[in-house]
Amino acid sequence: MTKPAATKERASAPVESTPLSREEMETMNAYWRACNYLSVGMIYLQDNPLLNQPLKTEHVKHRLLGHWGASPALSFVWVHLNRLIVEHDLDMIFVAGPGHGAPGVLGPAYLEGTYSEIYPNITQDAEGMQKFFKQFSFPGHIGSHVTPETPGSIHEGGELGYSLSHAYGMAFDNPDLIVACVVGDGEAETGPLATAWHSNKFLNPARDGAVLPILNLNGYKIANPTILSRISHEELQALFVGYGYTPYFVEGSDPAEMHQKMAATLEQAIGEIRAAQQTARSSGRATRPRWPMIVLRSPKGWTGPKEMNGHKLEGSWRSHQVPFADVRNNPGNLKMLEDWMRSYKPEELFDNEGHIKAELRATAPMGDRRMSANPHANGGVLRHELKLPDIRQYAVQVGSRGTAQHENTKPLGEFLRDVMKNNPTNFRVFGPDETASNRLQALYGASKKTWMADMLPEDADGGELSPDGRVMEMLSEHTLIGWLEGYLLTGRHGLFHTYEAFAHVIDSMVNQHAKWLDISKNHVPWRVPVASENILLSSTVWRQDHNGFSHQDPGFIDLVTNKSASVVRVYLPPDANTLLSVMDHCLRSTDYVNVVVADKQKHLQFTTIDEAIVHCTKGIGIWKRASTDEGEEPDVVLASCGDVATMEALAAAAILREKAPGLKLRFVNVVDLFKLQPATEHPHGSTEREFDSLFTTDKPVIFSFHGYPWLIHKLAYRFKGHDNMHVRGYKEKGNINTPLELAMLNETSRFNLVIDVIDRVPSLRTKGAHIKEEMKNAIIDHMNYAHEHGTDRPEIVNWTWPH
Repeated sequence: MTKPAATKERASAPVESTPLSREEMETMNAYWRACNYLSVGMIYLQDNPLLNQPLKTEHVKHRLLGHWGASPALSFVWVHLNRLIVEHDLDMIFVAGPGHGAPGVLGPAYLEGTYSEIYPNITQDAEGMQKFFKQFSFPGHIGSHVTPETPGSIHEGGELGYSLSHAYGMAFDNPDLIVACVVGDGEAETGPLATAWHSNKFLNPARDGAVLPILNLNGYKIANPTILSRISHEELQALFVGYGYTPYFVEGSDPAEMHQKMAATLEQAIGEIRAAQQTARSSGRATRPRWPMIVLRSPKGWTGPKEMNGHKLEGSWRSHQVPFADVRNNPGNLKMLEDWMRSYKPEELFDNEGHIKAELRATAPMGDRRMSANPHANGGVLRHELKLPDIRQYAVQVGSRGTAQHENTKPLGEFLRDVMKNNPTNFRVFGPDETASNRLQALYGASKKTWMADMLPEDADGGELSPDGRVMEMLSEHTLIGWLEGYLLTGRHGLFHTYEAFAHVIDSMVNQHAKWLDISKNHVPWRVPVASENILLSSTVWRQDHNGFSHQDPGFIDLVTNKSASVVRVYLPPDANTLLSVMDHCLRSTDYVNVVVADKQKHLQFTTIDEAIVHCTKGIGIWKRASTDEGEEPDVVLASCGDVATMEALAAAAILREKAPGLKLRFVNVVDLFKLQPATEHPHGSTEREFDSLFTTDKPVIFSFHGYPWLIHKLAYRFKGHDNMHVRGYKEKGNINTPLELAMLNETSRFNLVIDVIDRVPSLRTKGAHIKEEMKNAIIDHMNYAHEHGTDRPEIVNWTWPH
C-alpha cells in the first residue's frame, strides 16, 4: 500500500543557525527522555520509579486513565523552548492545546523543581516520584488535562478549540512575552481554533508580545486520522500562508535529526519575532508581519512501543490514550511496559535516590524564567486594581421617577471610555462588531478599534480603525471571549459584550472558564485571584422589533446559574444608573463570571444614582413608590426582574392602583438574580426570613421576569411561599413583533399581569371581573393595532409612571 503523500517527510524551510553540538544534542535528548519516562510512569505506575527494581503487578495502577499520544511532542517542544529561554533570556509561557496533554507538561514542571516548590510533599527523589506517579489521573488528585493544579498552566484543554485565542489574549499588552502555543491537529478541526488563526491581524508588534503557534501534526484523533495530516504538504503550506503566517516544517521521527531541525527552526522563528518587534518599536510605525508558525509532524505516541499483537502503536490512533491497558493481568504487557520504560535509560537520568542528574537540571532555566514558574501563568500576582472614575459623573439625572427615557447602555459607554483612558495598558473591551450597536461608541473617545490588516481611504470616514486601538471587534464570539480569558488570566481586566440571543455561541467556553475559576479559587491556594470575566448581554429578547424570532433567546443566564455558586453572578439592572452601579462592582471583583443583562434601547429611568447604589448593594428591595401596602399586610406582591419586565410590572401596578384602589400591593424589584436562591445554596442568596419578609409566605406573588419563567422556580423552589409564586416570562412566542405585541404573546404584558393579579387575589376574583374583561379587550385591541400600523399605540410607546 502506498504511503499517503502527506505523511512523507519534507525538508524544513532553510534557516541559518549553528547546529547543536553533539554534547548539546545528547543533553537535550536526555532531558526529553526524562520527561517521557515520567509521562509513562504517571500513566501506568502508582508506587515505583523503576530505577533499580523489576516491575511487578502491584506497581501498576488499578485505573489507567492517562493519555500518551501527544505527551512526547509537548515535552519535546518544552525542552527546546528551555534552550532558547536560557540562551536569549526569554520571557515565555507555554499553552498546551492537545487534549489530555498533562503528562507532557507535568514532567517538565517536576524536573524544573517548580512542582516540588508548590507541593513540598512531591519531593524530587524516589519517594516523591512515587507520589507524583500515583496522583496522576487518580481519584482525589489531579486530572489528565493541564488543570489549574499544574504549575505553569493557564489553559486546561479539557474542551478543544481555545488554545490559540487564549494565547493571543495573553500576548496583548505584554510586550516582552512570547506565548508558545501547541495546537493539537485534532483541535485544529474545531471552529473556534480555525477562526483563531486570524488573531494575527490584531497583534501589534510595537506594544504587544508575540504568539508562536506550533501545530502538533501527529496524524490522529481518538480513532480517526486528522484532516490536516492527510492533505498535501503544498496544500497545508498554502493554508497557513493564506492565514498570514510564515510556516516552517519540522518533520520526522529520528530524535537526533528532529532535535537539530527543531533547534534551527526555533532560532529562526524567535529571530523573526524579535526583528519584527524591534522594527516596529524603533520606527514607531506598526505594520503586520507575517508571523512565524511551526508545523511539527511527528508520530503519535512518539518513542513508545512500535507495535503490539500485530497492530501498529507508534504513529497510529491506537497510541492516543493508553497504548495497552491490560497490564495487571497480562504478564506479556507488563514486560512490554517495563521494556518501554527502561528504553529511556532512567539510570542515566536519575541517581539511585531518584534525583535528576545535576548536569541535566542545569540545562533548564532558573527562577521565574522557568515556564512552569512564569508569573504570567499565575496572573493574579501581576494584577493591579483598575483606576475607576466615580460613576456619579455619568449618572442619568432622574427627577420625577419613571417619566424620562434614556438608552441604558449609553452612560455605561461613557464610563468605560474613561476606564480605558485611566488604564491604557491593562483594560480592553471585546465585542463582535457591535460596540456602536450596543450604544458603547463613546469608547472611541479613548481608543479606536484594533486593526492590523489593510486599510482603505474610506476607513477614515467613521471606520474608527487603528493599529493602536484597544477596542477589540471580530465577528467571532469564540475568538473574542478566548482573547478576554487569556487577557484576564495573565493579570489584566476587560469586558465582553454581545447580543443576548447569540451569547449561546460561547456557552461552553464560559462553562470551561467557570470550572477553571472554581478549581483555582477553592482548591488551589497558590493561585492568586484574577479579574472577573464580565459579560454584558444587550440587544435583548424584548426589543427585537425587526430582527424577530431568531434574536429572541434569554437562556444564557439559565446556563450560568448551573455553575458553581462560588464563581457566578447574574445581574439585571432596570435602568441606566443601576447598570452603572452594577458594572462598577463587577470591574472591581475577582474570580467571578459576572453576567449583566441590559438592553440598549431607550427605557424609563426609575432611580437616582444614590438610590441605584443602595438598591444594587441590597440586590433586591421594595419599591415604595409603586407599593400601596406600607404598614399593612399586602394582598399581592408584584415582583420584577429586568428592564422591560420592570416597566410592564409598573404599568400593571398603575392600572391596579386606578382600577382597584383598595388593593394592598407590594412592589419588589430584583437586580441580583441569586437573591432568589436560598443563602444555603449561594453566597448572594436570601435567608428564609429575608425572603418571607419580602414575598410573604401565603400571599400570591406575580413575578414579571426578563427570561424563561421556569428559571425563577428553579432558584426559589425551596422557600415556603414558592407555591404562591406565579412567574411570567419569555415562552418562545415571537416573530417580527412590536414590543407590546411580543409581551402579550408571552403573557408578560401589563394587561396579562393585571389579569393574573385578579385571578390570584381572592377578593378580586369576582369583584374584578369587569377589570379583567377590560384587560382582555385591551389585548385584542392592541394586537389588532400592531398588525395594522406596525407599531404600538402612542399611549403605550409614550407611557410614563403616572404617580
